Amino acid sequence: MYKRKIYDQLLHWKNTSNGKTAVLIEGPRRVGKSTVVEEFAKNEYESYIIVDFYRASSATKQLFDDLSDLNYIFLQLQLTYQTSLQDRKSCIVFDEVQLCPKARQAIKALVKDGRYDYIETGSLISIHKNVKDILIPSEERKLHMYPMDYEEFRWALEDTISVTMLKQFYDAKRPLGQAANRKMLRDFRLYMLVGGMPQAVESYIETNDLRKVDEIKRDILTLYEDDFRKIDSTGKISALFDAIPAQLMGNAARYQVSSVLSGNRAGDILEQIAELKDSGTVLVAYHANDLGAGMAQNKDLERFKLFIADIGLFVTLAFKDRSFTENDIYSRLLNDTLQANLGYLYENVIAQTLATNGHELYYHTFLNAKTRHNYEIVFLITEKNKICPIEVKSSGYKSHASIDAFSQKFSSKIIRKIMLYTKDYMRDGDMECIPVYMAQFL
Repeated sequence: MYKRKIYDQLLHWKNTSNGKTAVLIEGPRRVGKSTVVEEFAKNEYESYIIVDFYRASSATKQLFDDLSDLNYIFLQLQLTYQTSLQDRKSCIVFDEVQLCPKARQAIKALVKDGRYDYIETGSLISIHKNVKDILIPSEERKLHMYPMDYEEFRWALEDTISVTMLKQFYDAKRPLGQAANRKMLRDFRLYMLVGGMPQAVESYIETNDLRKVDEIKRDILTLYEDDFRKIDSTGKISALFDAIPAQLMGNAARYQVSSVLSGNRAGDILEQIAELKDSGTVLVAYHANDLGAGMAQNKDLERFKLFIADIGLFVTLAFKDRSFTENDIYSRLLNDTLQANLGYLYENVIAQTLATNGHELYYHTFLNAKTRHNYEIVFLITEKNKICPIEVKSSGYKSHASIDAFSQKFSSKIIRKIMLYTKDYMRDGDMECIPVYMAQFL
């Protein structure tokens, strides 16, 4: 199993909860939830049972219809899975819990009983569809699992040094030097191509063949498409998802719903956007109408941008119209020789990085009254009750009109101005110019 940061979060839950809550690992399909939970149960408990509701018998599922005799339920589970459970030393895992809503509802009684710890995993795209007739347990603590971030990706490649070294340079606000910067950018672009889905990472490590990695990612995208059709037979969700790269490439100030779904506006598809967000397959950046630490209270639900939750899947989706063998996009991207504007690729990986670090995604557009020009700040994050405007550049960096105009208009609200780009660390006046591979430290 690859080292994942959520393991430490699970350990914190176990040590602080002491059986008073269960934990639900949320996240998109194929992100590695089941793998990390099984490893955790194996390492941290004397015994454990994994009830995989995708494979469990109807008799096992029916155990949770009647909670009047928990002793009977525990006895049946131990007999079925040939495992002895010990008070406060064992764990029961409900894998793919969305397939048995009654088991999820049973968490309240099971936690109150107190004998064992409980971990649930499931796909959000199904979890939120299968809870209308059950009581969601308040004893359930939620953890969101994202695709592997850049540091986890480097760990998988047996590199435990690079990110630690980069953090030291970031903290010291010092450049790496041209040669080191070029190498770090190439390493980061490799991450962008492979992405953070464990199957794709494993394929790269085993084969060193980006064509095979691309095949894995296409399989995952097909799986997502199948899920979308299950919850939305109209095809709206699939269409919205597939159009994300084209929408970002178009550089519009918002997702243009009418260009994807003729006759529809953003206000007409809020339910579909909520479904996509809940699935964990996309990240939503909302327009912040009022700037400050309380952006969440002033976001515009009808003005948004969509990003793919995994940069590797984004790359494959962006070039899905061609088979891998018919083009050399991967090698050109890796070597930074693709003759195209790659800004949308970098925006997606920054969105993923910020979200993984716990930031809500917001952006802001405004009209300069003097020049009558529309400006956009691609990302806004908060720090010490003030805001940090972030601009993302894939090539030229000497022009940053948007962040300059933004600074003039909202100077009292800004604590720090950041440009993420493909050059070495430097300062340009009062703006920090930071290599994209250091965005993980924001």
